[in-house]
Amino acid sequence: MPLSPRRAFLKHSSLAVSSALAVTSLAQPSLAGKREKLRVGVIGLGGQGKAHLRSYLENPDVEVAWICDVDSERLKDAASLAANANTTGDLRRILDDATVQIVSIATPDHWHTPAALMALHAGKHVYVEKPCSHNVREGKMLVEAARKSGKLVQHGTQSRSAPWIRQAMQALHDGIIGDVIVAKAWDVQFRAPIGEAQPSEPPQNLDYDSWIGPAKFVPYQTNRGHYTWHWWYDFGTGDAGNDGVHEIDIARWGLGVQQHPSRVAAIGGKYVHQDDQQFPDTMTAVFEYPASSTQASNKQLIFEMRLWSRYYPHNMDNANEFLGTKGRMLFTKRGKVQVFDEKGKEIELKITEDRTVSVGEHQKNFIAAIRGEVAQNADAATAHLSSSLPHLANLACRLGRSFAFDPTSETIPNDPEANRYLTRTYRDDHWGASGIIKMS
Repeated sequence: MPLSPRRAFLKHSSLAVSSALAVTSLAQPSLAGKREKLRVGVIGLGGQGKAHLRSYLENPDVEVAWICDVDSERLKDAASLAANANTTGDLRRILDDATVQIVSIATPDHWHTPAALMALHAGKHVYVEKPCSHNVREGKMLVEAARKSGKLVQHGTQSRSAPWIRQAMQALHDGIIGDVIVAKAWDVQFRAPIGEAQPSEPPQNLDYDSWIGPAKFVPYQTNRGHYTWHWWYDFGTGDAGNDGVHEIDIARWGLGVQQHPSRVAAIGGKYVHQDDQQFPDTMTAVFEYPASSTQASNKQLIFEMRLWSRYYPHNMDNANEFLGTKGRMLFTKRGKVQVFDEKGKEIELKITEDRTVSVGEHQKNFIAAIRGEVAQNADAATAHLSSSLPHLANLACRLGRSFAFDPTSETIPNDPEANRYLTRTYRDDHWGASGIIKMS
């Protein structure tokens, strides 16, 4: 039976209110001290979605209540892992379940914010994969919705919950290389081209209309489906928003900036892969952060991306370098950290020997934060500040020029052409888009 328009967004209904109240009460430990499991629904069951699912299944503090995917084959495969979970191809069924406290989103990028906004509106806490948004405006909407709802949003930049990375970042902030003025991040790897294709019929196992969701409708293409959606403007954010955002987030973290940049410059394009993908395979971007009451001088964050090369700077594929007034730090989330003083002499940095990074640890932080036991490591504001950087870099490449950015209004002053790319066009006849439009 099709869902009614009322259920499409749970707007202004008694169900929305009762669901929120029920979730609020269930999310708190009982007065008797009994530790109830938190019920979670996982939306999107590709590679990362399955990582979400496996980690939740291993966590004694949660119960996987629902799994959801618009691909029936992926849904069936995931159901073999979570035999006790309800299954659906429509995320609204999870939002309608008042016993679900957490929604975990691992969809394509264009669904991240719409699904998260709907979940917050339904009274759920949200774990959303990186980047948290498809564009700058959506990120701002997510921050505002999280604040208004009183629910937590955890961003899938799982490095934030790795103890050894937190120790390295603390050393930077404590001044091990002085004042960090420049942070570099790079994403260097070989990604195969996606070829060229023509519109065709979608496979029978894929609910393609729901996959498109709130985005502008385009016909199905074989190279615009699972995973290859990353390289299309309407659905992805390129590799800057895919892999690059991890290093960009670490760079911003180490740089210690808690605002948007004031200037953005980037050059790049498709230098090697002559195929259908729309995003650059080569990019160099620079973001300038202005001095402030808490920041004595301007700072820079530099991002490099090459998707056709296996020449890794400092023998690190995806990594970071921090340049300070008293030295530098080389860092990769693969487990390597080196610190040097201003004369190039290596400085010993004592951090834990366990150099793992996992979705599971990040989920544990999120769950403990929901229970009020710890501080959250990657909230909506943190997510938005980091996710906006690949959006702005992609925009500068698309425009072919640099621009000023107003960190407060989150707009590009006196530049209508650039500002229109800070958002996107939605399919106004789809229930996922109607939620976005009504919250704008």
